[in-house]
Amino acid sequence: MAIIKTKNLTKKFKDLLAVDSVSLEVEDGECFGLLGPNGAGKTSLIRMITAVSPPTQGEIWVMGNNLKTHSQQVKAFLGVVPQLDNLDQDLTVLQNLMTFARYFDIPKDEAHRRSMEVLSLFELESKRNSHLKELSGGMKRRLLLARGLINLPQIMILDEPTIGLDPQAKYLVWHKLTELKSQGVTQLLCTQNMEEATVLCDRVAIMHQGKILSLDTPRRLIAKYVGNEVWEIEVNSDERLRTVKELENRGLDFEEVGGKFQVFHIEDEKSVTGLVNSLGRLQRRQATLEDVFLRLTGRSLAE
Repeated sequence: MAIIKTKNLTKKFKDLLAVDSVSLEVEDGECFGLLGPNGAGKTSLIRMITAVSPPTQGEIWVMGNNLKTHSQQVKAFLGVVPQLDNLDQDLTVLQNLMTFARYFDIPKDEAHRRSMEVLSLFELESKRNSHLKELSGGMKRRLLLARGLINLPQIMILDEPTIGLDPQAKYLVWHKLTELKSQGVTQLLCTQNMEEATVLCDRVAIMHQGKILSLDTPRRLIAKYVGNEVWEIEVNSDERLRTVKELENRGLDFEEVGGKFQVFHIEDEKSVTGLVNSLGRLQRRQATLEDVFLRLTGRSLAE
């Protein structure tokens, strides 16, 4: 059953079409990823689903409620972790959580219990009386995640949840999000971290210029656009034209990237043998979601 559903969702800012007629369904209990380069429309889509920014066109349903007419009811279901830090700098760690709990009319004793519980979850209980200026960037990020759980949400909306975290903190967050999913919490995850999407997401939608280019499980996307492995061929400038012609003659799927050729969908090693005169210039590696991302959205920077 779709717990979040959008139909022809569109967002315009003057002459900029940020989200272009997006229709998608997030299933109950899954972790659904939104991937895309800067400016793809991911955050604009998130802001509409969380009732922060009204759509220009289209419809949104959350748990069967039309967001246009039931925004307050919908917000009670959501736990939101924004990309930007919007914690109250004048309050302690615990006060930030207790104050936020008031928005959901959580009784004081219950708010304190929940606050201590989520602080323990993200290993912040020793910092409960610290002011925010005493926290590292990673601690603040974990506090935002803790705050997003204070109302016991059925759906978590996560915009770049591990941005700026060191590897230890990142894996802690991944572990906690996996635990929450096992408890039935649906997650809508907006990220540019391809490893994160591969590890956490059941399905991902790759966005570019406001549109969804493709949507499926990470494994199926890799199989469809890249294959199981990528072969990389290193050539010098004198060999380039000959190599291009040979790759084309063999009917291989390839791209030229920074002086190397990447060859996709190789079913038989024999199809790439003889392309270079040294095996040391022919390497193979496991295909990743990042390969899919770059093939679909391109390699040039979008400003």
